[in-house]
Amino acid sequence: MKKFGGPALFLDRSDINTDEIIPAKYLTEITKEDLKPYLLEDLKLPGFDAKSEKTYGAGVVVTRANFGCGSSREHAPWVFEVNGINVVLAQSFARIFRQNMFNCGMVAIELSAEQIDRLFGFAGAADATVDVDVENGTLTIKGGGRQESMQFEISPFDKALVLAGGWVDYADSKY
Repeated sequence: MKKFGGPALFLDRSDINTDEIIPAKYLTEITKEDLKPYLLEDLKLPGFDAKSEKTYGAGVVVTRANFGCGSSREHAPWVFEVNGINVVLAQSFARIFRQNMFNCGMVAIELSAEQIDRLFGFAGAADATVDVDVENGTLTIKGGGRQESMQFEISPFDKALVLAGGWVDYADSKY
């Protein structure tokens, strides 16, 4: 079964839009892999470097509210996928971005503001990692010698999409 999680990348801002995730000028690229070097290229946050090892080594994004707002495009989840990021944890998501994550076999987990704040308590730990158990609805964050677990919920259908590997694999197994 696919493993969900990995090193955490903390993006401490609400309303990060799809143009910041993958700039529109790259939407004409032919393959998903061609998107890889442009991950978060236009995101402006104090101390954030889109080209850093921390960005390209991440498996999980931890962020605030309304993540993935803006233009609806599958390219935003795709650029995460080709860079090894298969989980985004946020207080809320733009509806289309969230569904595109599930459709691509990745996890978009909505948590309360208080839970997100607790996750951001690990942002200073260089070794912060998150492990996600989709089947049981639990996640565990570790870093700086600390660990915390929390529950989450996703709908049964979205869970089935993720566990199947995305919409295409789900459809192939059902129809």
